[in-house]
Amino acid sequence: MTQLEQLTLEEKAALCLGSTVWHTAPVPRLGVPAVMLSDGPHGLRRQPDGNQAGISGSLPATCFPTASALGSSWDPVLVQRVGAAIGAEARAQGVAVVLGPGVNIKRSPLCGRNFEYFSEDPLLAGVLGEAHVVGVQSQGVGACAKHFAANNQETDRLRVSADVDERTLREIYLPHFERIVTRARPWMVMCAYNRVNGVPASEHRWLLTEVLRGEWGFDGVVVSDWGAVHDRVAALAAGLDLEMPPNLGVSDAAIVAAVRDGSLDETILDQAVLRILGLVEKAPQATDGFDADEHHALARSAAADCAVLLKNDRDLLPLRPADGDTIAVLGEFARTPRYQGAGSSQVNPTRVDVPLDALSAAVPAGVRVDFAAGYGIVTTELDDRLAAEALDLAARASTVVLFLGLPDGDESEGADRRHMNLPANQTALLARLAEAGTDVVVVLANGSTVHLSSWDRHAGAILETWLSGQAAGGAIADLLLGVVNPSGRLAETVPVDLRDNPSYLNFPGEQGHVRYGEGVFVGYRGYDAAGRDVAYPFGHGLSYTTFTYHDLAVTVTGDSSVLVTCTVVNTGARHGKEVVQLYVAAPPSQVARPVRELKAFAKVDLPPGAGETVTFQLAARDLSYWSVRDQRWLLQGGTFEIAVGASSRDLRLTATAQVPGEAITVPLTAEATLREWLADPAGAAALHAAVGVDDDGKPAGILGDPESLTVLGDFPLTTLTAFPGLGIDRTVVAELTRTRRQP
Repeated sequence: MTQLEQLTLEEKAALCLGSTVWHTAPVPRLGVPAVMLSDGPHGLRRQPDGNQAGISGSLPATCFPTASALGSSWDPVLVQRVGAAIGAEARAQGVAVVLGPGVNIKRSPLCGRNFEYFSEDPLLAGVLGEAHVVGVQSQGVGACAKHFAANNQETDRLRVSADVDERTLREIYLPHFERIVTRARPWMVMCAYNRVNGVPASEHRWLLTEVLRGEWGFDGVVVSDWGAVHDRVAALAAGLDLEMPPNLGVSDAAIVAAVRDGSLDETILDQAVLRILGLVEKAPQATDGFDADEHHALARSAAADCAVLLKNDRDLLPLRPADGDTIAVLGEFARTPRYQGAGSSQVNPTRVDVPLDALSAAVPAGVRVDFAAGYGIVTTELDDRLAAEALDLAARASTVVLFLGLPDGDESEGADRRHMNLPANQTALLARLAEAGTDVVVVLANGSTVHLSSWDRHAGAILETWLSGQAAGGAIADLLLGVVNPSGRLAETVPVDLRDNPSYLNFPGEQGHVRYGEGVFVGYRGYDAAGRDVAYPFGHGLSYTTFTYHDLAVTVTGDSSVLVTCTVVNTGARHGKEVVQLYVAAPPSQVARPVRELKAFAKVDLPPGAGETVTFQLAARDLSYWSVRDQRWLLQGGTFEIAVGASSRDLRLTATAQVPGEAITVPLTAEATLREWLADPAGAAALHAAVGVDDDGKPAGILGDPESLTVLGDFPLTTLTAFPGLGIDRTVVAELTRTRRQP
């Protein structure tokens, strides 16, 4: 007898709920243990007793850079190493599944949880999410991709309906999940809180069963976000296996009752139970611990690779302090660092590197590092005393480094931001320093993009470090002093103004609905399509060295795939890493398509003078769009532009590729328009034959009247039968549709 056959109905129902906030349900009489789940997108948050629902008080763990930082690394190898370290710590703490990575798309800069997500682009989010899952699961621990799907805001997050068309889902909000599921095989996928087109994600059969399991072949456990289940029986029928936290005595009783009254097929319950038993069987034995020093060192190198050098006028960076120089370090964030976000991902770090201390320890002998707070971080009001102290120190220093950032309360799970601005006291201090003629290097700490265009002219250099984890302080010192060459690139666009964002008029919605009116034009796709200037484009990032691009070659193969090669050379004097980005512009299409889309990238590591040939292989899917009418990916052939460069708006080389496509046809029915019939050669011939010619041998009726063709061309044939004198009556339509293609 199998284990499933030995379970009572009540035990089966119990297995589809947790037993505590963080544990699955055990079945002691059959030796089925409970296994533990834990938050941990960028570091483990394992509660001491395994049953604590709060945010604070977790066991110490390494706090790695958040996803907004790791996204800017554009480095799947690095992300996989971080994932493996998190997996090792999970195993050491007896955790079976880590609830991460978070891979939702950054639709709006205002999403309060953007620091937990990689990018505004599904390819970049998918590649890095895949690497994270592979890394975690290399340690025998499960990973959980979340939040599935269209979870892009915190406002009314448990109830709001994301109203989004299927093409936008398929091209923007699902591809990264598809890549992670099909390539990395995560043990779990977590459903989102929100509704999708009116249906709770926890009860969305099309998402959880038809797409996730049917199309992508997912065979793991679908778990609810904590509190996302509204109707346990409906959720189970839709494909949700495990409810967390458990609504004990309610959800399990509802499942039992539904099976007994026949409203729930027990085979559906059995399938869920088998998946949960499979998860329990894979759960690892705990190890004896992890190397905290080694993981801290990884966190430091990762933080350095994530930082984006946005601006570097007059090569202010790296700093070159000499004996007798004074570096003025200004800003409370240099002394009280912000290195992670708030909410369920909050980690209790094993240690924290303070930027001020790290920089002081790293400068050469004879160089002073002096500090002034300049502003307070619990207020936005300018403190004249603190500002005066900072200005006085700056006037006596040879170099000024100003730390700016968002306070804890400005971005968190559970609440969206109301604006993109830095606190006014911080930007006011920068303006005063600029008025005094001081060259200022700004170091930013923020999880989401901030408004830069109102103040970046006052800064000579800007280093965006995001929320880079417990070792950010040491990494910042390495970057400022040139020990490490910055190689991060923006994983999201920084707009000139929030109102330029494509989602601006449709975020965060109203009365329980948020309309995804921008469609596929999310992030850089939208800015480019509207021709809007941006403060810093998607993919942007400077270096302490320079790179040139050469010899772009494009070859189309017989299966409509495209082979692309180019050579990148480090032409500067420093070792550095370049992110080579490949964008594709589609030919004129039957649907609105972005100006260009990221379709491949590679991060190359080059010493001075060295070059590397980078090869990309684009498949037909990379050139296709989702056809709602045809319910599949469709390749419309033509001349594609292939461009490689250093950002979405710094394209160094371009070439074209003539790619054959599919024959795109419209079902010629009575509901097809006159223009659609005439666009089809066979349909046009049949229509001309049916309508006939006039006495002069010219097309009769509407086919001989260009003005009527213009006015009535978009009318379906069946509608035209009501207009006399056009030559298209019910008999003609009946004969045409009888002999033509059917839908």
